[in-house]
This record gives sequence, C-alpha cells and structure tokens, in this order.
Amino acid sequence: MYRLFFHLIFKRMDPEQAHHLAFRWIQLAVRIPVLRTFLAAALAPRYRELRTEALGRRMHGPFGLAAGFDKNAVAIDGMTMLGFDHVEIGTVTGQAQPGNPKKRLFRLVPDRALINRMGFNNDGSASVAARLAARRPVFPATVGVNIGKTKVVPEAEASADYVTSTERLARHADYLVVNVSSPNTPGLRNLQAVDHLRPLLTAVREAADRTVTDRRVPLLVKIAPDLADADVDAVADLAVELGLDGIIATNTTIARESLGLASDPELTAETGGLSGAPVKERSLEVLRRLYARVGDKVTLIGVGGIENAEDAWQRILAGATLVQGYSAFIYQGPFWCRAIHKGLAARLRNSPYATLADAVGAEHKKVTA
Repeated sequence: MYRLFFHLIFKRMDPEQAHHLAFRWIQLAVRIPVLRTFLAAALAPRYRELRTEALGRRMHGPFGLAAGFDKNAVAIDGMTMLGFDHVEIGTVTGQAQPGNPKKRLFRLVPDRALINRMGFNNDGSASVAARLAARRPVFPATVGVNIGKTKVVPEAEASADYVTSTERLARHADYLVVNVSSPNTPGLRNLQAVDHLRPLLTAVREAADRTVTDRRVPLLVKIAPDLADADVDAVADLAVELGLDGIIATNTTIARESLGLASDPELTAETGGLSGAPVKERSLEVLRRLYARVGDKVTLIGVGGIENAEDAWQRILAGATLVQGYSAFIYQGPFWCRAIHKGLAARLRNSPYATLADAVGAEHKKVTA
C-alpha cells in the first residue's frame, strides 16, 4: 500500500517537501492519544528476545533512527511510535544555520538511495537544548544527540564549537555523537585524521563530564565509509586509547563510479553524500574491520544501506550492538520497523544464539574458534 502511495504521491513531489509533509503527519498523529496508541500497537510490537542493553541504556530492541531525519528534536515521540528503539537527533551545530541552497536532496529510486547536501540545516544547539529540556515524553525513548561543526567556524576553532554544543546538549543526551564525517561541510572530514580527532574528542569528553556530573554521558564518533582501511584502524585504536564509548559506521559516501549505480548519470553526479542500498557493502566492511580491531571494548553501531531484517542481522553478526536506518524508511514507509523487528526475532529464534547479545560479533568468533 505504502509503495503505491510513494509512487503516486511522494515520488512526484520534491524530496524535501515530501519529507516535511511526512514529518507533519507524524507530528499530528502523535498528538492524538487514541491514534498514537493504535499506531504504536500496530507499528511497534515488542519482542522480548530483542531487548538490548547498550551505552548504559535498556532498549526494546537494537534498531534505531539514524541522525539526519529529525534534525531539531521535534519528532522523537513520533518516531518512537513508528517503532524505532532509539532516535538520534541532529546533526546539531553550535550556531543555527540554514544549510546549503536548495535543491539539496535527491532520490535515486532505481538504486533505493538518496543524495543529500543539506549542509547541517538546523536551529542551533541553544534552541534544540531548550526544546529537549521542555520535552514531556509520550513514549519512553533513548535519545542520541549528534553534533557537528558550524559551517562559518574555521577548522582551527572547531573544538570550541563542538564544546559549546556539548555544554548545551549533553545533559539532555542519552548518548552524544561527534560527527566529523559529513561531506557537506567544507573541511569537516579533515577532522577524522587522528591528529585532529584526538584533541577534539578529548575536549568534548571533558566538556560533557564538566557539564553533567551525576552520570557519564556516553561519547561516540561517526566516521565515513570513504576512510582508507589504515585510517579506520587508526580511529579504532584511538577509540580504545581514549576510552570512547562507541563508533558509528558509517555516514554517507562521496563515491559514485565504484557503486554500479543504475540511476540517471546526471542525477548521480549531484554533489553530496550518497546513502541507501549502494553504501551497504562498504559500510559492512568498515564495521567488520572495526570489530576485528576493538572487539567488545567499544560499542559499535552499524548504519548504511540497511533495508531489511537480514541486513540488520548481518550487522549484528559482524559486530554491531545497535543498528540504524534512514534512507530505506523513505522507500518502505511506516511498517518498516515492524518488519525489521519481526524478521530479527525470527532469525534469532532460528540461530544457535540464546540472546541477541550472544550474536554480536559472532561471525568473528566463529572464525577464530
């Protein structure tokens, strides 16, 4: 039903306008008590066997919404109603910014993919912090907060910009993510180099500890699929060295030619980060490499090209404690989470693993056993 609706309605709309329309429907639905209860029951059934503990939180399951969909923390309850086990908001920057000029979001329908060059359009960390502080949850949710660099801030002053956002947002975050891997802010990916990343993460860690004294706010870093293998290893080693809580693998890619894209070449040539099915293979490779390097010392979150329960299951076997999605939600609609949860529960029941935690990284342990 949704796919017919997508092809008849959403596909004919500008992608960003369609996003805002869907957003408004979700926000409206969650404001109506009877409707939200019905939708949560239909779209977010819970499976006891999928209960997950990660980053100091107990969650109904491992599947969450990746950053980028709810940039300003306005639809956390709505996305939880649709079945996401955790919601990562952002990316949020120190200063409010409009992002890049439109048109900046493109659908690659034959490839089940998106290209975006949004440019961290958001209300800024002060406004988002105020919104989170005023929030009265309808549904209990684990909320991650993804922070990035304000575009006008020079690279040399990036740490201070991240610290500003950390001081404002850390107390409202169940976990905090340093995003240094979007291709749409000039110079941002330079911060993935260990010489830049070490002082940045250290400054953010200190700011979080200084701001929130009654608990430890887990800190993660999100990396790009375009990193060379040696650089992936370097980030993994740095995460262990600094006692980082997690790594998210991966963000969008700037690659095109190696992905075998079927969409119009004029469309695939649009600048920006590509997400969805074409990034699946490389994101899984990066995840496997990270787990082989860090094992259980660092929590890994797998994201990039996850379309169905099998994709999510493969990320768990490869070492991801949590998995996230975004692009496939655009193509598959509101029953997507339900299908993934049902499929994951079935795969776990038919596997040799007693719990989902036992399955995390199992493919590595089988090889080394």
